[in-house]
Amino acid sequence: QVQLVESGGGLVQAGGSLRLSCAVSGRTLYAMGWFRQAPGKEREFVAAISRSGGYIRYADSVKGRFTISRDNAENTGSLQMNSLKPEDTAVYYCAAGPGTAPQDLGANGWGQGTQVTVSS
Repeated sequence: QVQLVESGGGLVQAGGSLRLSCAVSGRTLYAMGWFRQAPGKEREFVAAISRSGGYIRYADSVKGRFTISRDNAENTGSLQMNSLKPEDTAVYYCAAGPGTAPQDLGANGWGQGTQVTVSS
């Protein structure tokens, strides 16, 4: 298991933006993804990016608003979140795995989570 550390969460008004980052320990590259869990709800998939960065997938709820990216030289990942809505409020987790399918992410590690709160 690798160590993943998220940063960048916070409180923002609806329509605002936040950028989350995820630092991965070691030099091995994995597919990376983001999930979120709102109070009383199950964890849900948000976005994923392949090891090369050449394949990206998003949940329908965030398409056109969120952008996932990675820096393989630094072994970090990012999630740029624009046009935030109150329903985006959740704890956001980054995950590493062998592939971008949601069921594959997390196989190699999860971050501790970072809170994102969007006020109306």
